Amino acid sequence: MRHTASLRTAAATARAAATAALTGLTALTVLATTLSGCAAADTTAPHAPSGLTAQAGSATSVHVMWQSSAPSDGVVNFLVFQGDRLVRQVPADKTMVDVTDLAPQTAYSFTVRARDAAGNTSPPAPAAPATTPAARAEDHRAPAAPPSAAGRALGPTSARLTWAAATDDAGVTSYDVYQGGVRIHTAGPGQDGTTLEGLQPDTVYTFTVRARDGADNSSPDSPPVEVTTPAGPGQKPNTAPAEFTATASPGAVTLSWTAPHTGRETSEYQLFVNGAPTTVIQFGAGAVPAGRAEHRLTVTEPAGTVWTVTLRARLPDGNWGAFSAERRIVLAG
Repeated sequence: MRHTASLRTAAATARAAATAALTGLTALTVLATTLSGCAAADTTAPHAPSGLTAQAGSATSVHVMWQSSAPSDGVVNFLVFQGDRLVRQVPADKTMVDVTDLAPQTAYSFTVRARDAAGNTSPPAPAAPATTPAARAEDHRAPAAPPSAAGRALGPTSARLTWAAATDDAGVTSYDVYQGGVRIHTAGPGQDGTTLEGLQPDTVYTFTVRARDGADNSSPDSPPVEVTTPAGPGQKPNTAPAEFTATASPGAVTLSWTAPHTGRETSEYQLFVNGAPTTVIQFGAGAVPAGRAEHRLTVTEPAGTVWTVTLRARLPDGNWGAFSAERRIVLAG
């Protein structure tokens, strides 16, 4: 009997322990559910985009630009509206878009909203108006290139670019600013300059300007303009190779530059062709140029191939320095 009582007591103890465990688990589940319910959902909308502008690029298109949102807003895309109609949706890393298929000689109004990952949408930016010019369907002649251009840095992240007016038989409707072959800004036909924001400190930029007419014909590039932004607060002096040149000859490209001042010999450079890292140029011990450096590349691409090339140096701390100016060349036969 004592043995049976002991078994009963053990069973009761086990049932009690199981009940306590179940009760604890239930309490934890309730607590977790309560905490989950208490976790605040993201209902805060991003700030409205700022600096919105709209400029007719041709009789049927308008270039819309705005400033990027603060990183803390967590924006994942921008919604572009023509009046009340959504016409474009672009990712957060884009702050410009061309709205096409518009009617000539028509007034439009554009605005932009920011949207975050939770689906919260900002208020609209103040509307930007634009009026498309008259269409010239038979105009197949591009404007002449702007005959001159100039630029200067305004600070670590901005620059001022100016140009001389281009000519066109039907009239220039806009000026497009290009950097590295990519259009980054559009200005109106009466403008002879613009301020570029959002640049990187301690960087050499090469800008060109093209004129556009109402039939969307685009001119050749203006003469290139080099602008070097200064280092930001706390940054070291410019680390970009200076006076970079690239010259094509049959089957080869010759590169030449002046080494940056890093406190030591610079023996290693990384070459980018058409925006992609292509090779690392190394000078062996005792062969590092003291002043002007030169390197000859053998090329197999056909004559007429267009390259854009730029260069950066390996710094004493192992990191890569700032990029040189970009050069555009046509390979020779």
